[in-house]
Amino acid sequence: MRLLQSLSRGLTALDYLGERGAPVRLTDVAGALGVEKSNASHILKTLVAAGYAEQDAGRRYLATEKVLASGRKQHSLEEIVACKEAWRTILETLVDATGECSHLAVLVKSRVWYIDKIDSTRPLKVDHPIGSLAPLHCTALGKAFIAFGAAEPVQPLEAFTPKTITSPTKLRDEMRATHARGYAIDDEEFAPGIRCVARPIYDAEGAMIAAVGLSGPTVRIDDARLAELGDFVCSVSNDTWQEGSP
Repeated sequence: MRLLQSLSRGLTALDYLGERGAPVRLTDVAGALGVEKSNASHILKTLVAAGYAEQDAGRRYLATEKVLASGRKQHSLEEIVACKEAWRTILETLVDATGECSHLAVLVKSRVWYIDKIDSTRPLKVDHPIGSLAPLHCTALGKAFIAFGAAEPVQPLEAFTPKTITSPTKLRDEMRATHARGYAIDDEEFAPGIRCVARPIYDAEGAMIAAVGLSGPTVRIDDARLAELGDFVCSVSNDTWQEGSP
């Protein structure tokens, strides 16, 4: 019976890591499992050894691709429309607060499909029209689907600018960094002079359904500003979609 209890807690920990989609503290996992930190630490170390979890530089835990790949699901058009409607106001809030363009995209096979956007009010802005498609490996929205939704980019990785990541090894390293920070970055990798950030949106079951991001020109977005935008996008509550989901 003790073995079964340990297995149950391990599976619960896997579910928790997969649902969060971002690094979590040992104390968070212990609280979710209702166990002491020492017990949670033993469970997490077991998951790390088995390749189902890993630790970032801050010693927080996150699910690996083993867990994320198993959690993929196909969403219906009704669910996607509901997500778009629920996040429309949030896109407006992001633009009002930052002055940059906000986008919402879903996964279509091996590309991202822009389903909504709010333009920046500034003269110099980013233009990704609603309905357009873009690759996964060199856009922030696409990278979010690779890192948090276990999507697979088309191989070989096509170069769109001198800064596009075309090495599978470097892309895997970038995905680990993306998981650690909680959001994806496009640093002039799809279009010269454009920098973007994006984070995942999860449905009520913890499966990634869409990605939301901010984009702007490099003349306004230096490294410090890029990090600020990433943190701000991550601060938007995922409850927006979960409360509006069918």
